[in-house]
Amino acid sequence: MNETKTAPENTPTSSMKMLRAMMGIGILCALLIVLTFEGTLPRIKRLKAAALEEAIFKVLPGTAKTVAFKLDQNNTFVRASSEDKDGQIVYAGYSESGELVGVAIEASGQGYADVIRILYGYDPKSQKVVGFYVLESKETPGLGDKIEKDPDFLANFDALDISLEDDGSAVKNTVVPVKQGAKENPWEVDGITGATISSRAIGNILGISTAFWAPLIHKNQEAFIAQN
Repeated sequence: MNETKTAPENTPTSSMKMLRAMMGIGILCALLIVLTFEGTLPRIKRLKAAALEEAIFKVLPGTAKTVAFKLDQNNTFVRASSEDKDGQIVYAGYSESGELVGVAIEASGQGYADVIRILYGYDPKSQKVVGFYVLESKETPGLGDKIEKDPDFLANFDALDISLEDDGSAVKNTVVPVKQGAKENPWEVDGITGATISSRAIGNILGISTAFWAPLIHKNQEAFIAQN
């Protein structure tokens, strides 16, 4: 007599056990990811802080010491604490003798591939941008990334004009990008052929940022000097 073998039924109980097992594995994996992130976060923050400090010295030549300042709700600058690293923070640079060299300012805007983060140095005495550094960029290698290393483009920021109106309330001429070779005025940013979008983005970022920060820094110069 032939016997017919049947496959074991997939009962609700066994399905539930499998579901619970899968959920447990998922929760465990998620927990491991969170723990790994939390464990590396302090190191990431330290590395970013170190990179930022190094960049400040690059965009403010002659700086020996830096102090962070926060823009408060009254549009005045106060010395920032270690808990004020997020928000409207600028970094004053001082020479060996304690004189204010300038102010380093972070700014960002949309590039070709993603958001570009930059740092630039502003000298309130000469009312010029005197240094520039790309903090973060995902622009196309060999093209858009020329904003970080093209010598002619970087020369824009040796003395980019940010002159203010006589009462200091606004910039006289907003920084604007122009096509490569078309620069005629000291507040224009000469672009890069082959990296038009990326180089124009830098000009636009600086135009918006300097129009906001330069008058505030002019208004509050005594705060930087007094806090040194």
